[in-house]
Amino acid sequence: MSSNALHVPVMLQRCLDMLAPALAEPGAVVVDCTLGLGGHSEALLRSFPAARLVALDRDRDALRLAGERLAPYGDRATLVHAVYDELPEVLDRLGVPRVQGVLFDLGVSSMQLDEAGRGFAYAQDAPLDMRMDQSTGISAAEVLNTYPPGDLVRILRTYGEEKFAKKIVDAVVKERAKEPFSNSARLVELIREALPQAAKRTGGNPAKRTFQALRIEVNGELSVLERAVPAAVAALAVGGRIAVLSYHSLEDRLVKHVLAAGAANTAPPGLPIVPERYQPKLKLLTRGAELPTEEEIAENRRAAPARFRGAERIREDAL
Repeated sequence: MSSNALHVPVMLQRCLDMLAPALAEPGAVVVDCTLGLGGHSEALLRSFPAARLVALDRDRDALRLAGERLAPYGDRATLVHAVYDELPEVLDRLGVPRVQGVLFDLGVSSMQLDEAGRGFAYAQDAPLDMRMDQSTGISAAEVLNTYPPGDLVRILRTYGEEKFAKKIVDAVVKERAKEPFSNSARLVELIREALPQAAKRTGGNPAKRTFQALRIEVNGELSVLERAVPAAVAALAVGGRIAVLSYHSLEDRLVKHVLAAGAANTAPPGLPIVPERYQPKLKLLTRGAELPTEEEIAENRRAAPARFRGAERIREDAL
């Protein structure tokens, strides 16, 4: 399958090394919350022959393609159409009370970027869709054409960290009054024209931040992640491990906050001995966010923005 052949999972060996101590036991369950084309999942099944995989994706195309790829592993792999904040319901349905490993590889999958018709990539003209699950929700075009200007500015500033959000939105509002937006090339052109000269000379394609912001809004990515990471930590058995790959600072900050909170003791200040119920439930296994090596970036340019964090569950929640 050509798309699989081209797909290089990001920081794969680091993910496997992080999860390995938790997945050696027979009957271990590992959850890939972001199946995509199944690169990480296939490596997990191959590397840990005693483990069982539960893999989630909201994209039906991804599930179909990854299903073909993982077919040789038979009933060791259970693929589920779900958004990753639905993890508790999925595990409940499967009768899995606790898991030994959880992996998140956030952001857009290679398949979504490479398939022009999905509208994720600013480098090629395509319908402005950007829905990871094309059977539900509103498209990026609808966001651009219908949101009030103030909301658009907030989205571009918050989710795209775009300094020139107001300039871009003023141009969008003027243009959409003449004709609604439908394709990406027109938006890319508008952004190029709206930005000051100096801003166009740095940081890659000037449309990158706007496209990121629209994608996050369309898919509710940060609100989903806010629910999903705590749910994944809660699903871990003691000794279980979580590994997370983020691709922009908003995701990484959120992951860092959840893991750091789990690794802190919650006792009121001044207690001479910290009771069990206040002790940390996580142990951080990465110092800050780890970055991909130069060799990996040379081999797979999509690894460049990756930030990796991991933690281990060291005690149950206090009753």
